[in-house]
Amino acid sequence: MLPHDPLRRVLPLLEVHRGRVVRAVALGALALGSSVALAAVSAWLIARASQMPPVLQLSVAVVSVRAFGIGRGVLRYLERLASHDVALRGMAALRANLYDALARGPVTGVVALRRGELLARVGADVDAVGDVVVRALVPAGVAAVVGLGSVALVGAFLPDAGLALLGCLVLAGLLAPWLAARSAAAVERRGADARAEVTARALELLEDGQQLRVAGRLGGRLEELRAADARLAAATDDGARSGALAAAVGAGAQLLSVVCSLVLGIPATVTGTLAPVELAVVVLTPLAAFEATQALPAAAVQLRRSREAARRLVELLPDTPAEPSPGQDPRPAGHAPDRSPGSAVLLRLDDVAAGWDGTTAVAGVGLDLRPGSVVALAGPSGVGKTTLLLTAARLLPALAGTVTGRDALFVAEDGHLFGTTVLENLRVARADVTPDEAREALAAVGLDGWLAALPGGLDTVLGTGAGDVSGGERRRLLVARALLAPARVLLVDEPAEHLDAATADALVRTLADHARRTGRAVVVASHRLAALDVADEVVLLGRRDDAEHDAGHDAGHGGAAATVVARGRHADLLRAEPAYAWAAAQESRRPDAVHA
Repeated sequence: MLPHDPLRRVLPLLEVHRGRVVRAVALGALALGSSVALAAVSAWLIARASQMPPVLQLSVAVVSVRAFGIGRGVLRYLERLASHDVALRGMAALRANLYDALARGPVTGVVALRRGELLARVGADVDAVGDVVVRALVPAGVAAVVGLGSVALVGAFLPDAGLALLGCLVLAGLLAPWLAARSAAAVERRGADARAEVTARALELLEDGQQLRVAGRLGGRLEELRAADARLAAATDDGARSGALAAAVGAGAQLLSVVCSLVLGIPATVTGTLAPVELAVVVLTPLAAFEATQALPAAAVQLRRSREAARRLVELLPDTPAEPSPGQDPRPAGHAPDRSPGSAVLLRLDDVAAGWDGTTAVAGVGLDLRPGSVVALAGPSGVGKTTLLLTAARLLPALAGTVTGRDALFVAEDGHLFGTTVLENLRVARADVTPDEAREALAAVGLDGWLAALPGGLDTVLGTGAGDVSGGERRRLLVARALLAPARVLLVDEPAEHLDAATADALVRTLADHARRTGRAVVVASHRLAALDVADEVVLLGRRDDAEHDAGHDAGHGGAAATVVARGRHADLLRAEPAYAWAAAQESRRPDAVHA
């Protein structure tokens, strides 16, 4: 493999045990070797039987034919068990390691992907990388062992025929796979992209078909799916043509080997160097020996397919672990972190700048989170509150400054609920959550009545994507899951979304009470300001010009990066920041958000 081959990075994640691979190759070589031996012994037996010798002279060959015939099937079955054991273990390990890397690293590699595209990568692409063992490495190893053994067998009868067989095997074993791999290079890339597109389109139609129909866009999406499927079929057809060419090269090399064996063997038989019975072995053995090379073009294509799949997986993996990013230009942050001896800081942001793809959204943020502290982030939509929380959770690398402390959990407002029971959805946070703990967490977020109305209680199965729960119920389920998590710091994004005012304020107070009772720290990013009086500190983000217009509810703004425009307790900001006070006053005049 090339130095920058993506397979070099991905293969270690398979955690393949060399002993298991060697066992699979050995069993495959024995199975295929039995086929070659069966052909050689059968050729000798037929030729010798035509001379009508005493039957006892044929008994060993007859028994050998039976043994090799039975052994070929048994050994092939054992080889399949061994090779698929390697592949399935590798796929499971790769998938686990991939999920672990995605969980620990920044989200920049996956955030721009559609769900269907991500599903294709962690599904089909992982399978394609795992198949490199069964369909590429093992067949190549078996072909090398059996090919050399066949050359040695024929060479023992007629050295020149052995050399001719070696040359033809090299021709079939190198040229045919090279042709197949060369023609498959572009085909596999197109095929991988087309497969991902088909998966993404199909998933979109399955999950959002009714909405697309209402919006009048269903027909267009179906046409896009058909077009993607046509591209996939075209790529598959192109791959079939390259496979046919490689098969033709293999068949030609096999024919050439038989002709060479005849051309070299007949004169040797005439001169007495080679017995007539041995001539049959020399001529017919190559017919079975080339079975070893027949799988190599497909192995080369699989290697190309696995390399392309590995490239797509590498794009998901972080280049480096999510480590603190050193700041270079000191900024006039609104807060100097406390470094006094003995201060227990769970999470510290020191002059942090946060953003995407090198573009800073919010800069100059300093923050210390101690056990029991509650901090609120406020500011206009699009100002960078969510981006700052992602950076604090190390899901995004800091563009400047440092983030210290690792035990932080980001609670997204659109977090996923799985198609399983309520209890198992809560156990995503911690595997040993008991039913009593689950009920307590649900009661804390105001879902005890909802739970009591469910037909199966905690054992009620939620639909895929939690489509059978309302937006408010979904939001509180996510918060309940966070309360059960072992993380010391909870970074909660918009807990009041989809909730009426009273329920939203109660949920924020629940988070604050939980932090002070358990010694955790909580950061809440919220548009709603009324409940922020429970926070120890409110950090108001914005651009100074924009902050004078609206502190909490305006649409997002472009331009320069946001900064901390004010910080302090809720009551202090109401007195000192007119824009903040105005935004809080508007909440009492607007009707409550409908509880979905």
